[in-house]
Amino acid sequence: MGQSLPRLSLDACIARENEQPEMHAFVRGDVFARVGARRVHGESIGNIDIAFRKAPAGSRCKVYFGTTKLQTAAGDVLYPVVFVTCKAPDLRTDQIFRAPTVIVEGLSPSTQACDRGLKFTRYRSLPRPREYALVDPDTREVQLFRRGADGLFTLHDLTGVLLLRFARIGCTVTADDLFEGIEHVDDTPAL
Repeated sequence: MGQSLPRLSLDACIARENEQPEMHAFVRGDVFARVGARRVHGESIGNIDIAFRKAPAGSRCKVYFGTTKLQTAAGDVLYPVVFVTCKAPDLRTDQIFRAPTVIVEGLSPSTQACDRGLKFTRYRSLPRPREYALVDPDTREVQLFRRGADGLFTLHDLTGVLLLRFARIGCTVTADDLFEGIEHVDDTPAL
């Protein structure tokens, strides 16, 4: 998640955040600097953002990309890489969103433990999220967690599936579109 900064209150964190160009997550009173994304991460998430924006016309839902604050039930402030919200208070807010319907995180070696653990735990505490997707551009794995009527999330492994359906927003994305333009890059230093 990045380097921890001094503890702040939520209000102090938001005020500080609004004064600087860097983004910071706020978890349990701790502030963490966000690290920049790699090219493949940005491309895959950009592809999902485009697909979500093409969802059925007439929907009142809106898509937000990477730089938008989402507050969890515990008061944490996180930046999902893509989320969709359909609730009127979220559609009127200027800064802090609280009712996402779909959340997507892009996995990387440095973030996947947090995305699978702490972030997913925090997102589950919200009453609204119906789908949480983890996209790994390196392995081309896609894991979609859907919340059932019982409130529990069930894993749907969509790795290798040609059509990825986000039922809550009526959006279908092909695997080819999701991973378009992404080639594996070997960052291992030459000896």
